[in-house]
Amino acid sequence: MVPRMQLFLLVIFIQAFVMEASTNPEDYSALQALKNEWENVPPNWVGPDPCGSRWEGILCINSRIMSISLPSFGLSGGLSGDISSLSELQILDLSYNQRLTGSLPDGIGKLEKLTILILVGCGFSGSIPKSIGSLKWLVTLSLNSNKFIGPIPHSIGNLSNLSWLDLADNKLSGSIPVSSGSEPGLDMLLHTKHFHFGKNQLSGEIPSQLFTANMSLIHLLLENNNLTGEIPATLGLANNLEVVRLDRNSLSGSVPQNLSTLGHVHALFLSNNYLNGPLPDLTGMISLNYLDMSNNTFDASDVPPLSTLQSLTTLVMEKTQLQGQVPEALFSLPQLQSVILRNNQLNGTLNIGTSYSHDLRLVDLQNNSIESFTENAGGFSMQIILVKNPFCQEATESYCFLPRQANSSDSTSSNCSNQCRSDQVSSPNCRCAYPYTGTLVFRAPSFSDLGNLSAYVPLQQNLMLSFLSHQLPVDSVSLSNPSKNRYDYLTLNLQIFPYGQDYFNRTGISGIGFVLSNQTFKPPKPFGPFFYIANEYQRFSGTPSGSNNSSSTAIIIGAAVGGSVLLLLLLLAGGYAFRQKKRAEIANKQNDPFASWDRSKHSGGVPQLKGARHFSFEEVKKYTNNFSETNDIGSGGYGKVYKGTLPSGQLVAIKRAQQGSMQGAPEFKTEIELLSRVHHKNVVGLLGFCFDQGEEMLMYEYVPNGSLKDSLSGKSGIRLDWMRRLRIAIGAARGLQYLHVLADPPIIHRDVKSNNVLLDVRLNAKVADFGLSKPMGSPDRTHVTTQVKGTMGYMDPEYYMTQQLTEKSDVYSFGVLLLELITAKAPIEKGKYIVREVKQAMDKTKELYNLHELIDPVIVSSITPKSLEKFVDLALSCVEEQGAQRPTMSEVVKEIESCMELAGLNPNAESASTSESYEGVPKGYEHPYSDDSLFVYSGAYPQSKVQPK
Repeated sequence: MVPRMQLFLLVIFIQAFVMEASTNPEDYSALQALKNEWENVPPNWVGPDPCGSRWEGILCINSRIMSISLPSFGLSGGLSGDISSLSELQILDLSYNQRLTGSLPDGIGKLEKLTILILVGCGFSGSIPKSIGSLKWLVTLSLNSNKFIGPIPHSIGNLSNLSWLDLADNKLSGSIPVSSGSEPGLDMLLHTKHFHFGKNQLSGEIPSQLFTANMSLIHLLLENNNLTGEIPATLGLANNLEVVRLDRNSLSGSVPQNLSTLGHVHALFLSNNYLNGPLPDLTGMISLNYLDMSNNTFDASDVPPLSTLQSLTTLVMEKTQLQGQVPEALFSLPQLQSVILRNNQLNGTLNIGTSYSHDLRLVDLQNNSIESFTENAGGFSMQIILVKNPFCQEATESYCFLPRQANSSDSTSSNCSNQCRSDQVSSPNCRCAYPYTGTLVFRAPSFSDLGNLSAYVPLQQNLMLSFLSHQLPVDSVSLSNPSKNRYDYLTLNLQIFPYGQDYFNRTGISGIGFVLSNQTFKPPKPFGPFFYIANEYQRFSGTPSGSNNSSSTAIIIGAAVGGSVLLLLLLLAGGYAFRQKKRAEIANKQNDPFASWDRSKHSGGVPQLKGARHFSFEEVKKYTNNFSETNDIGSGGYGKVYKGTLPSGQLVAIKRAQQGSMQGAPEFKTEIELLSRVHHKNVVGLLGFCFDQGEEMLMYEYVPNGSLKDSLSGKSGIRLDWMRRLRIAIGAARGLQYLHVLADPPIIHRDVKSNNVLLDVRLNAKVADFGLSKPMGSPDRTHVTTQVKGTMGYMDPEYYMTQQLTEKSDVYSFGVLLLELITAKAPIEKGKYIVREVKQAMDKTKELYNLHELIDPVIVSSITPKSLEKFVDLALSCVEEQGAQRPTMSEVVKEIESCMELAGLNPNAESASTSESYEGVPKGYEHPYSDDSLFVYSGAYPQSKVQPK
């Protein structure tokens, strides 16, 4: 009787719930289509009334959906074209959902009332639809940090209300569109304050008609593209400009002298172009804080007069043909922090004087012709670098040696004595919590003293004020690890701590994400334009904040209806389970492959596996024909590798540890733990293992074409042309990117080298050998402090010196591997280090960077010069001595894709049908699974050693 009454009440409740539904039916259908397209939607997205049930991230007014804001929710899938039915939608923010992929539907142009469209840090690709130009009320358009390709649509010029336009960090190509005839262009966006187009593949000249005197533009960011031609003189008309970044392009000609009239500009980047002619007169830029004109071919000139630039903090003029003596007056500019004039022809006596700026921290004049140095009796408080000047030929002072790089782990957090759980973090207010984390990236900071923590206090305060003013549940924020990356962006790790409990709910994350993605937060002036890349927030409360009492009641009634049946089933099953308990325990012990795992042999706790199959010794013995010599395909310090055949006919490679090997147990454990949870087409797959009868064996998929090293050395007989090497590079890079970004937990390989990149039957690259790998554990960790291990020649010098292992250590090793692909030379060959050899021979003014003697003759006939030069640039950026200056593996993947496109290759196309099209394997050649490449190092480095160069 009771269950019938419960069921009756449930039916009555459901009827009442449906009758009260208030969401517009067309809006509900559109949102339901989005829900069906996505995975990981909020758990309270149930029922037919998103508005009445207050679905997380959905804001309604009068039954119509006005806003969808779901940043950092871990959504995956695509953006359905059904979104076009949300005719009243004004805000769409799906930022920081990296697994949202696919193209933007053309129907997005039907959202005629949309004012804010923000898709920062997702995985969208394809072309930006032309229909986006129909969103006439759009104020903010942020599509940065995705994978968009193709041209910038001309139709964006129709968005007359647009204030913020950010298309940076994509793969956009073509020219900057301007109006022509009836076709609109960006020159029509007179009210737009932000043109952010950096880190794309835009080409052609910067159109002169883009700039006019009546435009509102304050930020012009065109860095790191393929723009050519001269800087248009019309740029001097845009008198509201505050930040100008034209660096890292191929601009040429003279700098327009009328730039001096831009009195509001506080950051000017012109570096890494082909600018020539006289040095520009910038004395009228009285607000200028940061000036970088490095790596151009200006006419030989003295250091220009800068006495009017009283706000200047940073002067960078490396390799700009400067000559003569450095004027003493330069150092007395009141706010000066850094003077970097290395690689010029400066000479005479260096005299910093006694009235230099109290903020001065760095004077870098290395590689000039300075003959003498006037020292003060009390010394200097700043760092002075005079390496490779005549003065230092016999001097022994500290400024005649390159300073050792200090680790950057500065933080605005307080030091707390409280002990938090391993998965929690102590806040600046000494509360243990699960913070919302990410990276703040400032594209044009106008200061250079990154180590001055007091500079970040106003930023921290502004962040808190912004969150509190929007009534967000934030207790405190912490900023840490300030560093400059290779694009001269300032990066800061950000941790945001919850108020009142130890985690954020989804509403809190949505609000915080929107404040940062929508640029509601305005940083203090020295930091300049920014963007935020968030980490997915893993810790949400058990009960969504948007669920109401009605839905909770429905859940309770539903549970009650089934409760009686469930209880009866449990009682029936309980007796059977109890009788089977003893029997099951015995069976588990018999089947447990680690029942005899010996923790005393430096092997640690029992391995924790996810899905790897266990094979008995007898099974493996059968698969390898009793480990016959004919199946022996390699050997190394760990043991031997055998080819085996499973009953299904599948070929496998079986790595068998030597008996009594002390290093085998931890390496064995590492590989099976890590590889059992990674699955990627560019990572060698672990099929199973054997831990039986004192044996330790790992069973991998068989990769038939050996290692990359064997092919480069000619041992395998496979001839790799330039196109094939690009495909191998992208495959290996994607494998490492997966380990760093998508593996759970992230993994640092620690032994990236050509011997550990295997080639399958189609010559696709697969990263192998995880014996030295280290999991990062918590996503908040920036490094792992560990004993130094790896292979000499590939090893990161920063890791070598500090014993702090980071993902950037893999990036360094991968950079060496890229140079190996170009030269086919071992990293250390006859006492010569390939990184140093390339740097010394390199000359960017000559064809193929003057590397003809180092390039492998095998690829000379197939090279496309631009792709090789870009490839060399990437490799050298990977082997920067400081990890902070190296790209991430995700950035490396993008750069290799660009190299492939320059070579006429589709980065996503399949490889060759088989390796036979690249010449046959020599007779008698077998797959060489060996570990004996170069000098494998395993131990702590003495501090007296010189880091490898």
